[in-house]
This record gives sequence, structure tokens and C-alpha cells, in this order.
Amino acid sequence: MVIPMRTGSEPTTARSALRARFWLCVWGVVWAVFGTVAFALAGRPGWAVACGALWLVITVDMAMVLRHIRQGPHYQPGRDIPPYRPPEDRPYRPREDRPHRPPPNRYP
Repeated sequence: MVIPMRTGSEPTTARSALRARFWLCVWGVVWAVFGTVAFALAGRPGWAVACGALWLVITVDMAMVLRHIRQGPHYQPGRDIPPYRPPEDRPYRPREDRPHRPPPNRYP
């Protein structure tokens, strides 16, 4: 088993598990619809409105997730697409080569 080394560029090249988010949205929509209907039938309008608002938020998130999935491998690469290479436009400078700046004088 080979453990890949970290490159330091993980935050900029991270990939989101969009399919998992989609199915979690489906699960959330099912429960939000159930809660909205159940609380409306039980005569609890405040809770029904809260579940309805949650339903709206989940639906907007699901639309965004579906849009990113449909945009292709840039947003949701498959198993056949290798990981992104780290950016190479910034040359590495060892710590000794960096200019030293003294800390600011905070107490004159």
C-alpha cells in the first residue's frame, strides 16, 4: 500500500463528494416533506413552516449539487481522471532565503 505524500495544495485541489451530497439531499427532502405535511396535519403551523423552510434550503442545495455534477469532471471527476497536479508557478524558497522582517514595534 502506497501512501501519497501531501503537497500542501490540498485546499485548492480538493474534490467534493457530490454524489454523496446529492443522496443526503434526497434523504433530507424526504424528511422535510414528511415533517411539513405531518406538522401541518397535526395543527402545528410553526413547525410546519420551519420544515418548509428547511425543505426550500435543501432543494436549493440539491439544485446546486446537480448543476456541479452536470458541469463535468472539473467539478466531479470520476475514477478515470487522475488527481490535479499541484500548482508549479510559485518556486520554492527555503526559509533561509526569505527576507527577515523584524516584528513591528507595538509599544513605542
